Amino acid sequence: MSQPQLFATGVLLAWLAGIRVYLTVFGVGLAGALGWLDLPPALQATQSPWVLGVSGGLALVEFLADKIPGVDSGWDLLHTLLRVPAGAFLAAAALSPNGHLGAGMLATGAGVALASHALKSSSRMLLNLSPEPISNWTASTTEDGVVLGGLALAFVHPLLALAIAIALSAALAMTAWWLWRMVFRRRPRAR
Repeated sequence: MSQPQLFATGVLLAWLAGIRVYLTVFGVGLAGALGWLDLPPALQATQSPWVLGVSGGLALVEFLADKIPGVDSGWDLLHTLLRVPAGAFLAAAALSPNGHLGAGMLATGAGVALASHALKSSSRMLLNLSPEPISNWTASTTEDGVVLGGLALAFVHPLLALAIAIALSAALAMTAWWLWRMVFRRRPRAR
């Protein structure tokens, strides 16, 4: 892969980690273990049977926890402490030819993971205001599909995958802003 493709892959992995960290780590490790992808030295630890087992099990727990309104927001709050550093590591490790992580890419990955995590968790908090669970299940299932599709596309066409991630982020940010205004619209005061 060329440097721009590796950069796009790193940024995309950070973005995906901000949404589903365990599924992202599991997907990267599985792709490396099955020989679908030659992982850089810093990412080769993800193909360890222990990392695959733990990340796969936690991905299943996250899959179930994320479908329950209220529990998903608590899960997101707790995982703010994990998704950002994991996104930073994944981004820097994707560009590391010798196993050393660059500070600039660590900072870029942390910022991207924090941004995608903030968009995801804030939109889910807005959805939790709705009394019906269907919108929450739909959002959670969509997030699962976006991460799986994003991983698959990142390995084949990283620049296209990054462009799609940016477009999805912009659309989600505008939708969340619109929903926020609709829910918390100021009502005129009675005189």
